[in-house]
Amino acid sequence: YLGGAGFEMRQALRPAAQTARPVAQTARPLALRRRLSTLHGGADALRKPYPPSHVLTLGEINPNVLSAQYAVRGELVQRAAAIKEEMAAGSANVPFKKVLECNIGNPQAVGQSPIGFNRQVLSLMVCPALLDQPGVDALFAPDAIARAKEYLAAIPSGVGAYSDSQGFRIVREQVADFISSRDGLPASPEDIFLTDGASKGVGFLLSLILRGGGSDGLLVPIPQYPLYSATLALQETHMLGYELDEAAGWSLPISLLEAELEDAQAKGVATRALVVINPGNPTGNSLPYDNMVECIDFCAKHGLVLMADEVYQENIWDGGRPFHSFKKVLMEMSPRPNLQLVSFHSTSKGFLGECGLRGGYFEIVGFDPEVKAQLLKLISIGLCSNTLGQIATGLMVQPPRPGDASYEIYSGERDAILASMKRRATMLVDGLNALEGVTCNQPQGAMYAFPSITLPPKAIAAAKDAGKVPDTFYALALLEATGIVVVPGSGFGQKEGTWHFRTTFLPPESEMTDVVDRMTAFHADFMGKYA
Repeated sequence: YLGGAGFEMRQALRPAAQTARPVAQTARPLALRRRLSTLHGGADALRKPYPPSHVLTLGEINPNVLSAQYAVRGELVQRAAAIKEEMAAGSANVPFKKVLECNIGNPQAVGQSPIGFNRQVLSLMVCPALLDQPGVDALFAPDAIARAKEYLAAIPSGVGAYSDSQGFRIVREQVADFISSRDGLPASPEDIFLTDGASKGVGFLLSLILRGGGSDGLLVPIPQYPLYSATLALQETHMLGYELDEAAGWSLPISLLEAELEDAQAKGVATRALVVINPGNPTGNSLPYDNMVECIDFCAKHGLVLMADEVYQENIWDGGRPFHSFKKVLMEMSPRPNLQLVSFHSTSKGFLGECGLRGGYFEIVGFDPEVKAQLLKLISIGLCSNTLGQIATGLMVQPPRPGDASYEIYSGERDAILASMKRRATMLVDGLNALEGVTCNQPQGAMYAFPSITLPPKAIAAAKDAGKVPDTFYALALLEATGIVVVPGSGFGQKEGTWHFRTTFLPPESEMTDVVDRMTAFHADFMGKYA
């Protein structure tokens, strides 16, 4: 499309009228040539000069992005990445041969193998033509083949097409069956939404609940997973932190919730919801049943949405603190309170560790149908969650059953991973508690230890001189001396005057002794240096 030039071209191609003036006959083609030369970028093009080049500066981007922090992938991880690059290039001058990433719950990144049955089904879903190849029965277990065929029959367009925004119906039905079996209570696929991991689901619910404008608040545990603080910063929402009681095994005192709510009301902040992470991240606590009842009563009393982050429900290490879902506790209460509850789960944790597949779901209970419709609209803006993550979620909630061809192998892989995690947790925490000035609660669940460390005054002064928070100063020194990556407690929030760091116990069991030995040697040197 040439715009005005097109008109001139059409005029130029018309036979010249005998009565036209000679000047006009010769001038028009010349004007046309100049116009076309300009359109095609010729040397004689009559361009206007470009304005001075400009790129966005920090002062011009969304200020909420600047204020948001995500410590799990923060300064320590960036320095660790730089060290790894230096080691790969042969230019690193470090006293270790390997960086050990204990900063994030990412099991397969530190050596955990994926579950075989799940990967077989996923392979067949990605390449259904394998089902028609000779010898497929020798490569894939019969129940893996049957499961892939079941999914493909329900999803004829396969995993390369968009799904419904709420997620594949067959997977939502499997999630509902899982919840019903777990809790002994009915669940509906209409109340289940498949998401890219639990984090995306949290984001959707916060976008729905929080109204913007800086007047809303969210009750979040301290310490907390930085997803919440970062998301609230982006949405200009008050983070109303309630401190868990470390001395009492990171318990959740309801009196603190009441005090925080009252304080928020006095400041004109409208509290919208309560976040509970159970089992806890980074604390590793598992809430007792009675405490969960108190949380439900509190939310019902004040009209708050209860957001239950339950992604570590398979990671229970203390038999005296079994996992109870908030839905089960709610439904068993009599009389049953009126409560709006959202429960989140993920393929990233437990024993699967399928973090990169980004599978997860949330279930809503007690929501108004019109609000639920708005939630679906919100999710529809992104079309749907990734389809392989949806299938991975189905495989998480409906594993092989006794009698299935893959059951013995599957259950063996599951039990070995969980038993090893428990041994590693004990080994790590025992090692931490043997260090001078360090105390650490034994984790009741999840994948982390969150030790408290008493730093010498000279170390705190040195941190100040370096422009660092004291626990960040300690963690950076640990990284440079040992290659172990942890996350400073200041990234999660902590009681004023205390210092912590979070470490996973996910490195292979064969390396965990080395992790403890490196930490022990470093800590002794650090404490001696700043004594």
